[in-house]
Amino acid sequence: MTNVSRATFDEVMVPNYSPLKIIPVKGEGAKLWDADGNEYIDFAGGIAVNALGHCHPELVGALKQQADKLWHLSNVFTNEPALELAQKLVDATFADKVFFTNSGGESNEAAFKLARKYASENFGSDKNEIISFKQSFHGRTLFTVSVGGQEKYTQGFEPLPQGITHLEFNNIDMLEKAVTDKTCAIVLEPIQGEGGIIPASKEFMSKVRELCDKFDAVMILDEIQTGMGRTGELFAYMHTDVAPDVLTSAKALGGGFPIGAMLAKEKFAAALKVGTHGSTYGGNALACAVGSKAFDIINDASVLNGVKDKRALYETKLQMINEKYSIFDDIRGEGLLIGAALKEEYLGRARDFMVASLEQNLMILMAGPSVIRFAPSLLVTEAEIEQGMAAFEKAVAKVVA
Repeated sequence: MTNVSRATFDEVMVPNYSPLKIIPVKGEGAKLWDADGNEYIDFAGGIAVNALGHCHPELVGALKQQADKLWHLSNVFTNEPALELAQKLVDATFADKVFFTNSGGESNEAAFKLARKYASENFGSDKNEIISFKQSFHGRTLFTVSVGGQEKYTQGFEPLPQGITHLEFNNIDMLEKAVTDKTCAIVLEPIQGEGGIIPASKEFMSKVRELCDKFDAVMILDEIQTGMGRTGELFAYMHTDVAPDVLTSAKALGGGFPIGAMLAKEKFAAALKVGTHGSTYGGNALACAVGSKAFDIINDASVLNGVKDKRALYETKLQMINEKYSIFDDIRGEGLLIGAALKEEYLGRARDFMVASLEQNLMILMAGPSVIRFAPSLLVTEAEIEQGMAAFEKAVAKVVA
């Protein structure tokens, strides 16, 4: 094997990332080891991807079993794992139809295209406006980054796709004034992830549903980060009495293996007729076999209820740290998608806490420059939470010293 180090990244990789100094080489459950044999507690979860931790034996088994059977066919054919996973998703949700992709960005790309295609076919090409929200994040393709509500991700890529309006999140009055007969879709995250772990209010979700029904617009929920058990329900919309028309999933859907999906009601899915959209690797047999096993493990009452119990333990530990160091303004999110918003004197310093935590052998995340994010394995143990939060307290003490 070629001898590589963190310096190799700077030599051979495009500089759009700035990875931390260690190189993890092995994982098991909620723990990781780097190339020097150092052990870490992982509260980052690959940014909410590794919902079952690292190298879950049942996922490894599903991958190995499928690897001996069939890898790739192309969409000239279908395959059994794709059909099995699609059936499970339909049976467990509002959806009638599924389209598989490789990522969250591709899932949202499909959803936005579907919304415009549906509107064009049924109401004419003037009905093309997509309403989104400031601080939202929907992917890195040119279309999805344009629908996302963070200008820093679009700068330098102009001209951008048009017909997209960004409103204040959770602002019902602004939303009511903005929706018209030209609106083809309203897209939102049940909890804004990259925007700072900000939940949509139930009243706001209900108003989006009401306005979509009134103006024949497609309600799209981006559940790429909130889905697959992350909030203590299979999907976050299940905490409410609101169901979307289209939902996008990825991240935890494959438990670490790249896969995404767009779920849709039949009325809207019908707009994507043969040849109108596609994905070479979407519905790949390997990915769907792993995804199907991940679904079976996550969609279980004991796992989902465990998420809620573990959330309470994290909150208790964070409140204890805050009583001692007074660094957080708010603890928010749902389930094991946790955002700790920093007080004014620490604004912009979330990365400092992340780096200090790594020095204490703990991996955490940021959600913007001023929010610390935790997105651990749904199967993280109480003992691991205790160990990780003790390390986090040490990191906090160093930053505030």
